[in-house]
Amino acid sequence: MDHTVVNDIPLEGSKQTARLLYIGHAATFLFSLGLLNLIPLIINYIKRPETQGTFVYSHHSWMLRSFWIYIALVIAAGIMFVTIILIPLAWLLWVGAWIWYAYRLVKGFLDLNSNRAME
Repeated sequence: MDHTVVNDIPLEGSKQTARLLYIGHAATFLFSLGLLNLIPLIINYIKRPETQGTFVYSHHSWMLRSFWIYIALVIAAGIMFVTIILIPLAWLLWVGAWIWYAYRLVKGFLDLNSNRAME
């Protein structure tokens, strides 16, 4: 498959959309701790099929997987938080999840700009 055009959409346009989605995920993550990430998440689900067969597809999958794992970790921390004895572990898990998600967004953005597929 020619990787310069995806369903009549130039690859650079697909990359730009993915860049904006990384920025959208990061902005909503920083300002709402992930509560507003549903907007870029829905766009990821809509745009991902358009990039099938290119490295940009892996970036949409990376963002989606990162979001859902982050949410699972935050829910686990929330469950731990309701018990008095596990509150310190809940905070540790929440901070770890926050750092992990921020790392995934930065790594994905940098790899996208370097034309590298995500694992």
